[in-house]
Amino acid sequence: MDLNVDQPIAALASPAGGSLRGIVRISGAGVQQVLAGWFTPDDPEGWITAKTARSHAGKLDLGDASRPMICPVEVMYWPNRRSYTGQPLVELHLPGSPCLLELVLGEAYRRGARPARPGEFTLRAFLAGKLDLLQAEAVLGVIDAQNPAELQTALAQLAGGISGRLSELRRDLLELLADLEAGLDFVDEDIEFVSRREVVDRLVAARDFVEELLQQASDRMQSAVRLKVVLAGLPNAGKSTLFNRLAEAHSALVSSERGTTRDFLIRRITWGNLSFDLIDTAGWEEGSSGIEAEAQDQRIAQLKQSNLLVWCSSADRDQAERQFDDQLFDEAQRQSPATIRLLTKVDLAVRPSSADPDSPANPLPSSGGLDSLAISVVTDRGLSELRDLLRSRLGTEQSGSGQWLGITAARCRETLESIEASLGRAIASANVREVGDELIAVDLRDALDHFGVILGVIYTDDILDRIFSKFCIGK
Repeated sequence: MDLNVDQPIAALASPAGGSLRGIVRISGAGVQQVLAGWFTPDDPEGWITAKTARSHAGKLDLGDASRPMICPVEVMYWPNRRSYTGQPLVELHLPGSPCLLELVLGEAYRRGARPARPGEFTLRAFLAGKLDLLQAEAVLGVIDAQNPAELQTALAQLAGGISGRLSELRRDLLELLADLEAGLDFVDEDIEFVSRREVVDRLVAARDFVEELLQQASDRMQSAVRLKVVLAGLPNAGKSTLFNRLAEAHSALVSSERGTTRDFLIRRITWGNLSFDLIDTAGWEEGSSGIEAEAQDQRIAQLKQSNLLVWCSSADRDQAERQFDDQLFDEAQRQSPATIRLLTKVDLAVRPSSADPDSPANPLPSSGGLDSLAISVVTDRGLSELRDLLRSRLGTEQSGSGQWLGITAARCRETLESIEASLGRAIASANVREVGDELIAVDLRDALDHFGVILGVIYTDDILDRIFSKFCIGK
């Protein structure tokens, strides 16, 4: 990785495509020189002598002697370390014409700037101490957030919530190490700067905090994959009709004939803070061959990867079909970690004259204590309750992510395990009076080194490459 942060870099900082306004960002030493000769400010003296961040209106000359091309521009100029990257930085705000923005970028490259690599602006912010490594990853989390919950987690990490707690713990352990090492300097005088009881208490508190973070990181890594809800059941159980209604689309073919769905369909669903993939599978049959057998194999694969199975049992089935449905449901729920059972098409059930008009002729199938619900897509019966039930069940699946982004949790989990092990060894040593403070200090230094890796106090080119290569250019 080239860590020459003085050379000016330039990139498009606004989304690709046409827009009312486009932004070209240039950062590095000598950004004024990059603009010299083709940017004419309305206030030349204010531009040359600028000491603080401000906006400079003016014009860009993008033509030549035979083809003049003048474009109005607003230049946001940060002449000092108060910029995002911690170095002189300009943003050229122009009409959002892709052709115009390409011309401006080309001129910036021709006059000394080089194209920015993915994440290089944020990398420079990190190297300048404007962001720690957790906050740098949070920038990518904000960009990639797919729902309000993910955005909230990323913004909290960007604001330094988890960084602050880790930094505070690291400072406390540094002070503890200083007390231990000060005592080692006066071992002959038998001066104790910190008691063993206090050493143990502070180490145990630190380990408990790290264990909590490690659990959150493990949960976050598991929930970082998109949640999957699979609709399954016998052929013609109303799965595709329900799929279309929940997805608010008409992706799935609907027919009264059995076996209309041969493949599986996926639709991304977002309800407020909840986001998941809804999957419609082929009707469950036995003894299938050919394309039907392939559809069954796909369905089983989806069930094994799902977070929630929604099994559809049609209310208009006869006694034999009910028994077969119960048998296959028992088999299907063993393939999925969680299950909801629905009695669908309750509007088609034939009811005896003495029956409660709101009760289907076929009662809700036995679900062994699992959630069950009667619905009708035609009459809207039970759909609101189903949505609430899905929110409840999937909200539980998403809980426990804590303050970690998925990318941060994946990077930090192994390091947290090393910290936990180092603190455990230090606690074991501290609980033995015959063990000297120097052995406790060795394990404490090891834990502090690992804290430095998480926060970015200690880093390697390999770590930076893995993190910032995931960014898009211009960020």
